[in-house]
Amino acid sequence: MFTGIITDLGRVRTVLPGGDTAYEIGTAYDTATIALGASIACSGVCLTAIATGPDWFRVQVSAETKARSTVGSWRVGTAVNLERSLRLGDELGGHMVAGHVDGMGRLVERREEGGSVRMVFEAPESLASGIASKGSVAVDGISLTVNEVTATRFGVNIIPHTQAVTTLGGLQPGDPVNLEIDLIARYVARLMGKGLA
Repeated sequence: MFTGIITDLGRVRTVLPGGDTAYEIGTAYDTATIALGASIACSGVCLTAIATGPDWFRVQVSAETKARSTVGSWRVGTAVNLERSLRLGDELGGHMVAGHVDGMGRLVERREEGGSVRMVFEAPESLASGIASKGSVAVDGISLTVNEVTATRFGVNIIPHTQAVTTLGGLQPGDPVNLEIDLIARYVARLMGKGLA
């Protein structure tokens, strides 16, 4: 379980093709504290650390995960939002994030708004009903408050700090993103017989 508060901006340093592709991700984390088998959210995707080095960790990604998330487009140099899993007693600064990507969306608009940037994303129609104004959504693993919703689009404001310490600073219209809707919205939809795809 995660909170959507990014604690490091890593970069893919090696891609190792195989039955399941492995990625080595450079990080500022103290990798001596990352146990093999630990979960790390990588741009919103919960992945398992299978090896570590002095300033990197390795994850292995199935074809299913690559097809349903932006991981399939990762190359050497790709920036990756990182968050280690919650421990009992940690501050819950964002919202409850599972690291299970519901689908991919894309940035459709980016404009300056005061000191912030207003970003408008397009979500798949199957997920749009799970996104609500003033609710929470995880975009590439980042916990964000939704400002407005219109049909399949939603807008968020990104403050300068978030732009500087996450991948959102470099995001441009047309770029794909991983989306995870709020866990509560997911279960409410299920209880009402309107399961989200």
